[in-house]
Amino acid sequence: EKDAKKEAFRKYLESSEAVDALTKVLVALYEQNEKPSSALEFIQQKLGGPAIYEYEKLQAEISDLQTKYNELLCKHEDACKELEELKNMHSSVSPSTKETNDGEPLKDEHVEKNS
Repeated sequence: EKDAKKEAFRKYLESSEAVDALTKVLVALYEQNEKPSSALEFIQQKLGGPAIYEYEKLQAEISDLQTKYNELLCKHEDACKELEELKNMHSSVSPSTKETNDGEPLKDEHVEKNS
């Protein structure tokens, strides 16, 4: 069963061309006259991944963006609470004290009819 799993995995790597890509990168590393200080970084670059310093830079950027996101989310939540409070205040105002669009107080219909 283990051998069957290994064989299936090997076929998977070959069919996805991972073996060819790794072989080409390792051959390129072997053929370097001056070997790079980091073989792993060389392999990452050749496979299209970011260099270590680029990766660290991206990690720092992610951290900064997460902080900004959290700050904006808090501001948004505060604004939503404030809006809800204003809606509640507005809806709790009695009809006789509400104003019309022109700033004039609304007249209570019962008072007007009886006058």
